[in-house]
Amino acid sequence: MTGLLVVRPGALTTVQDRGRPGHAHLGVPRSGALDTAAYALANRLVGNPPDAAALETTLDGVSLRARAATVVAVTGAPCPVRIAGRPVAWGAPVRLPAGAELEVGRAESGLRGYVAVRGGLAVPPVLGSRSTDLLSGLGPPVLSAGTTLPLGPAGPDPVPAADAYGLPAAPSQLLLPLRLGPRADWFTQASLAGLWRSALRVSPRSNRIGLRTEGGPGLVRARAGELPSEGMVLGAVQVPPDGLPVVFLADHPVTGGYPVVGVVPPGPALDAAAQARPGTPVRFVRAR
Repeated sequence: MTGLLVVRPGALTTVQDRGRPGHAHLGVPRSGALDTAAYALANRLVGNPPDAAALETTLDGVSLRARAATVVAVTGAPCPVRIAGRPVAWGAPVRLPAGAELEVGRAESGLRGYVAVRGGLAVPPVLGSRSTDLLSGLGPPVLSAGTTLPLGPAGPDPVPAADAYGLPAAPSQLLLPLRLGPRADWFTQASLAGLWRSALRVSPRSNRIGLRTEGGPGLVRARAGELPSEGMVLGAVQVPPDGLPVVFLADHPVTGGYPVVGVVPPGPALDAAAQARPGTPVRFVRAR
């Protein structure tokens, strides 16, 4: 029998791939891995195709027992990794013997780790993706102890881990490039000017849906009234009534009624947002 038995699910461990884009008109978010670079690296290290499903852990890792021998790699937030109680390499392909337990420990920095297994996780796809979507409930459930995760057929041989340490470290300060619009005119010019100087922090209420901020003066409305619901994109920065920006991440809603002051383009900044712990300073800078 192949597969991985979940021994310890961790605080929040989900199955993720590259998501299910193209379904916003059905009310379905994109979802997918938050730190796209770390997810892609994990799959490369075990010889998987780039869209293979892997695990995304949150802060305290996960423990899995192999039903049959396989190859695994752990990337993302640096952490201790053990197989059968013995330390093994982080950021490298390692053999997991049949019956042995893989222990992915607590993140030493950053927030989210990625565990790729040779062959990928063969949970049933929904709308073309195996990603868990916390907002809509689509995809496999959040991991729980006693669950067995099926594996797909093995692909090519694993590749060396030479590029693992090319990933950026978890941010000590999160710099988010912001393109203003489409509703920047809903806020006063003075508060928009102050946004570039605001000393915000990542809120503990952040999750896969959005990175919430706290600590700074909120944006001030230039106009009253309600805004009709309109489409939201990955990286949209919505401003609720308290004036503190919320950066939409992979499980974001597809529509919203609060004004969007701007958009953080997909790329390294949103990958860094996936690794920013609560309390991390946040600064918005003008996107070039």
